[in-house]
Amino acid sequence: MVAAPRGNAAFTVVVTVLVLLCAVPMTLIVGLSSAPRVTILAALLAAVPVGPLIACLLWLDRYEPEPRWLLVSGLLWGVFVATGIALLLEGVGGFVGGITNNQMLSVGAPVIEEASKGLFLLLLLWWRRAELDGVLDGIVYAGMVGVGFAFTENILYLASAYDGTDGVGPGGVQGLTGTFILRCLVSPFAHPLFTACTGIGVGIAVNSRSRSTRLVAPLAGYGCAVAAHSIWNTATVFAPGNFISVYLILMAPAFLAAVALAIWVRRAEGRMLTGALADAARRGLLPATDIAWVVDLEARRRSRAFARATGGPAAERAMKEYQQAVVELGFLHSRYLRGVPPPDFVERGRGYVARISAIRPSIAFPGQVVPIR
Repeated sequence: MVAAPRGNAAFTVVVTVLVLLCAVPMTLIVGLSSAPRVTILAALLAAVPVGPLIACLLWLDRYEPEPRWLLVSGLLWGVFVATGIALLLEGVGGFVGGITNNQMLSVGAPVIEEASKGLFLLLLLWWRRAELDGVLDGIVYAGMVGVGFAFTENILYLASAYDGTDGVGPGGVQGLTGTFILRCLVSPFAHPLFTACTGIGVGIAVNSRSRSTRLVAPLAGYGCAVAAHSIWNTATVFAPGNFISVYLILMAPAFLAAVALAIWVRRAEGRMLTGALADAARRGLLPATDIAWVVDLEARRRSRAFARATGGPAAERAMKEYQQAVVELGFLHSRYLRGVPPPDFVERGRGYVARISAIRPSIAFPGQVVPIR
């Protein structure tokens, strides 16, 4: 087994405490935002895009699935902590700083909200760096935080639109429908997209040997997140009649570019894993014949189906565990080859190799002899 880094406990305590502290006030704020029936309806409508967005993030995260509890932590951070911090600071800015609503939407909200969401990524970078293997991991964690944040924010916006207190729509079902279409169907990816900029910066920092890049990349990513958020908010505030044009010219291309980048990064990770594992195989750490069955996603699925057909659920679990250990070794070995191994490189590497050696005799890939159990 690989020993857990010492930062794990600190990260878990800090995130858990903050989520619990923010959960109660945020639940009260959401619950009191409108009549109970309206709030429940708003919550149900706000939940519509959550499932598809999370499914897309998990689809991207197939090479080396991140720990589910960390992904859930990111989601809860967005739902409670990031929204709680943002509401508090935006409220202080409005009442104490005298910032107008338009100024807050155009400048204040992007600065505050992207900082409150990005804080989770910085905590990961500080205490759970071992879980971050690059840009794709940064995008996935950022996306989870953004989905959680958008969920809570959409409840408040939907309830406000129904009550007619948003100062924009006519209220009632018509106002609720318009807001639902705009926020939950047309642009549900906005917050995940903005925060993904910070995630990209964090992912670049993890794999950089330059100290200046490790410092600047997250800040640059945050700056891009704020800029994108600000441009979008400003467009919706000052050009509401041209929303479709702004959406087609600005948001849709940005979203498609982000999707293309994420897919390209995932393919690049596949090539990186192939090279790193080939080098590891030359060093005798695993059989070279196994690499294609682990890196190619279709071959991975076929090998798991083959294991299930020949050995049942236990064989499938063994295959999954073996493939996961090989992938983890590949990412770790790649960082070693690039000259940026983590401090616990030797300990983690020995743990992965031990798992690979222990499981390999009990599994077989399609076309190989199935071991007798």
